[in-house]
Order: sequence, then structure tokens, then C-alpha cells
Amino acid sequence: MKFFIDTANLSQIKEANDLGILDGVTTNPSLMAKEGIKGNDAVIQHYKTICEMVNGDISAEVISTDFAGIIEEGKKLAAIHKNIVVKVPMIKEGIKAIKWFTDNGIKTNCTLVFSAGQAILAAKAGATYVSPFIGRIDDSSWDGVQLIEQIANIYGVQGFKTEILAASIRNALHIVKCAEAGADVCTCPLDSILGLLKHPLTDIGLAKFLEDAKKFA
Repeated sequence: MKFFIDTANLSQIKEANDLGILDGVTTNPSLMAKEGIKGNDAVIQHYKTICEMVNGDISAEVISTDFAGIIEEGKKLAAIHKNIVVKVPMIKEGIKAIKWFTDNGIKTNCTLVFSAGQAILAAKAGATYVSPFIGRIDDSSWDGVQLIEQIANIYGVQGFKTEILAASIRNALHIVKCAEAGADVCTCPLDSILGLLKHPLTDIGLAKFLEDAKKFA
């Protein structure tokens, strides 16, 4: 399973990349705004900086909801760097745009996916990635991880090549569960990635080793 970090914060991207396990980055307008990135030129430059830091797919989201607008934005985003993946919403015009991007050699990430039916449409249109938002599904009293498992089963049966990118990850356990369910990619905040490092028995064992080592100093 590939690890993406879901942020526009350069220091967090660097920290995750320095771990040696980072495969890509996902961003959106909200994450850009959180970092104070405003204006089209500033956003484009920020994407360029991220692409120079991480050797992997970088999802850049369109904000248009009509076919022509999505295509125009997507072409500009894809021109920034070869690693840019155009992030397109799961709407009717978005599916049409994903098919156009697919036919023209531009990678896509279909976002805001909440059902297996939506995931089927994204795969049929040729999306590179499909992003089920499992945390938001959990918030609505449904099982987000179960959706990952359902999509993985359908894609396996049908032979779809679209990769399942589990999004809206809330904690380290989500990552483990998504790996078990068959997600190809997990995108999450830095804290969730670092949470995988933690276990109380590791802390206890390391403290014991270090204490014993002092006896030989």
C-alpha cells in the first residue's frame, strides 16, 4: 500500500518524506488556504515546490463544476509538473471530464466518493485513483472501511485498474484497517502516519534496553 500525506504544509511533507515511506501528496483548496496560500500564481508555485520535494503523484484539485471549466483548470494543473494528478469531484460533469482526461493522457483522482456505485463510474471513466472518504462515512454512522473492502472486491472481479485511495483518514487504526480491506493507497495527516510508530510495549522495551546498556558503560 502506498502512503500519501494529505496536507499543503511543506514542513510536514518534508518530515513524512524524510521517513523514506512517502509515495505522494494530496491537497485541496481548503488545505492551501490553511497555509495562507492565496491567488492562482501562489497556488501554482506551491504545487511546483511540492513536486520538487516528493517523487510521486501530487493531487491538485479543480474548483470548477462544469465540464469546460474542469477541463481548462485540469490542463493548467497538469502542465505544472509530470507528477500532477488532477483531482475531480464525483459529479456528472466530473465523470465526463475524467473520461476526457483519460483519453488525453492526464492522470486523475476522483474525489468525494461515498458509494460503490460512484466508484464503478469513476473506474469506467478511467480514473487513475478513486477516493472514498471513510472518515466522513463513519461520521454518518456507516462503515467507511467496509466500503473500501466492497470497492476492492468489485474492482478485482471486474478487472478495473483504478487504484483505491482511502481518504478522510482519522487515525493510525484507519490506516491498518484500510490496508486489510485492500486499499492501494492511504492518504492521511502526518499525525496518523506517525501514530503507526507508537506502541507502549515498544516504549517499555526501549527504556529497559537503554537502562541495561548503562550497566556496561
